[in-house]
Amino acid sequence: MPQETPVLPKHASPSSTGLADPLRHDEEPKKRNVWLRVLILLLIACGVVFAIYRIVTSSSRQDQPQSRRGGQGNQVVPVAYDVATRKTVPVSLTALGTVTAYNTVTLRSRVDGQITRVNFVEGQHVRKGELLIEIDPRPYQAALAQARGNLARDQANAAYAETQAQRYNQLYAAGVVSKEQTQTQESTAGQAVGTLAADRAAIEAAQVNLNYTRITSPIDGIVGLRQVDIGNIVSASGTTGLVVITQVQPISVIFTLPEDHIPDVFTRMRAGRRLVAEAWDRSDMQKLATGYLLTVDNQIDTTTGTAKLKAVFENKDSSLYPNQFVNIHLILEDRANSLVIPAAAVQAGSNGSFVYVIDRTKPQDNPVSGAPAGSAQGSRGGRGSGAAGGSGASGNTARGAQGGGAQGGADRAPRVNYPVQMTNIVIDSTQGTNVIVHSGLKPGDQVVTDGTEKLKDGSRVIPRESDDMKAAAAKEKSGDTQSQAGDGGAGKGRKQAPGNAGGGQRRSNQ
Repeated sequence: MPQETPVLPKHASPSSTGLADPLRHDEEPKKRNVWLRVLILLLIACGVVFAIYRIVTSSSRQDQPQSRRGGQGNQVVPVAYDVATRKTVPVSLTALGTVTAYNTVTLRSRVDGQITRVNFVEGQHVRKGELLIEIDPRPYQAALAQARGNLARDQANAAYAETQAQRYNQLYAAGVVSKEQTQTQESTAGQAVGTLAADRAAIEAAQVNLNYTRITSPIDGIVGLRQVDIGNIVSASGTTGLVVITQVQPISVIFTLPEDHIPDVFTRMRAGRRLVAEAWDRSDMQKLATGYLLTVDNQIDTTTGTAKLKAVFENKDSSLYPNQFVNIHLILEDRANSLVIPAAAVQAGSNGSFVYVIDRTKPQDNPVSGAPAGSAQGSRGGRGSGAAGGSGASGNTARGAQGGGAQGGADRAPRVNYPVQMTNIVIDSTQGTNVIVHSGLKPGDQVVTDGTEKLKDGSRVIPRESDDMKAAAAKEKSGDTQSQAGDGGAGKGRKQAPGNAGGGQRRSNQ
C-alpha cells in the first residue's frame, strides 16, 4: 500500500509537531567538516614550516664549525709557534719527596733536678757542645765531694792494712805467728785495695751525674720550641723532651720511585756515577737546591710497588726545611743533540701523535677583508695607540707609526699567512714541558703551540712567536746588553734600541 504523507497544519513547525527537520540535519555536518579540513590544513602547514626551519638551522650549524676550524673559505687563524731545536736535555725522573732533617735529636734530662738556666733562644742555630740547659748542680757536687772523702779514708785504711800484712809476714818467717794469722792480715789488705777501686768508681759516677746537669747540643743544628722553663723540675725517667734539635746542613729528602725505574738507577750507580738530584718547589716552577742521590732502600713496598730513595743537599742557603714537600728531579743522563719541541705542540690522533708545521715556502698576503682576526687586532691596536697611532682603519694601510701608535700600527698592518701541514711524529720521552722527538721533524721546523683546536691539514694561519720564545729572546738580549755595558758599550747599546724595536715590529708583521 502507498504510504501516506502526514499533512501538517499551515502554521505548524516541525519541532511543534514532534518531527525532525531534515534540512537542518544536513547543514550541521557540512559545517563541522569544513572546520575539520581547515584545522588539518593548518597542521600540515605548520609541519612544513617546522621542517623547513630545521633543515635551514641544521645546515647553518654544520657550516659554523667548518668555518671556525679555518678549513673553509678564506678563514685565517692567528696562532703561536715555537721552533724545533737541537740541544742537550737532561733526562730525569720526577717524584714527590719530603724534606727530612739529616739528624734529629730530642734532648732529655739524665738526672733529676731543677732547671736553673736556659741558654738558648728558640730557632737559634747552635753548634755541637754548646750549653743549652743547666740543672741545679749542688746535690751532685756534694755527692762528688762525699765520694772523694770516702776515697781518702779508705786509702789510709788500705795503707795500714798493707803495713800489717808485711809485719805478719816477717813474724811468720821468725816463727812468732801462725800461718792463719798471716793470711788474715793479707786478706784485710786486699779488701782495702778493693774498697779503693769502688771509691774511685763512685767518684767517676758522681762526676758523670754532675756533668749531666749541663745539657749541651750533640750536633750542629736549629733549636726548636722549648718545652720547659727556668724553675721546672725534670726527671731522668720523664718521657717529655726538653727541646728538639734538627740538623739542616746538610739535609736530606726522602722520595719514592716506581719499581720499574729502580733498575735504571742501579745501573748508573753500579757504574760509579753520582746521580744529580734537583729539588723544586711544590708548583714545580722554581728550583730550590741541587744535591745527589745517597742510597736506595733495601726493599720495595708491596702495597704501592715503589721504593724509597734518599738524596742529600748541602742546603747552605737554608732553602729546604724539614717536613717540606718538594718535587725531585733525579737526572739519569744529559742527552746531547736531542730534537726538542714544547709539549703543547703535540696533538693526539688516530694515527698517533702529530704536530702542525708552518710551511713558510707558501706565503700569501692577507687582505683586510679576508682577515677578521687581523683587522680585529688592528682595531684594538688603533684604540689603544692614541692620537699618534690613528684609527684602526688607517692603521691597516700605514706602517711605521711613531710614538705610542707604532705597536698599534704593526698590529693593524696586513699580515702574511701561511699554510700548516699535519705531520706525524714519534716521541722519545717527555721531560717537563718539553718533548724529545725521535723522528718526524727536523731542526728549524716551526710547530704551532697555541690555536691548534681551530686547525686542520692545509689551514692558513698568521703566526706569531710564543711567549716562551719571546722570554728566551728577551733574556738573551738582556745578557748581550749587560755584556756590552761591561765592555764599555752602554752608549752603543742605547743607539741600537730603536733598531731592535723596529725588528720586533717586523717580526710581528710576518
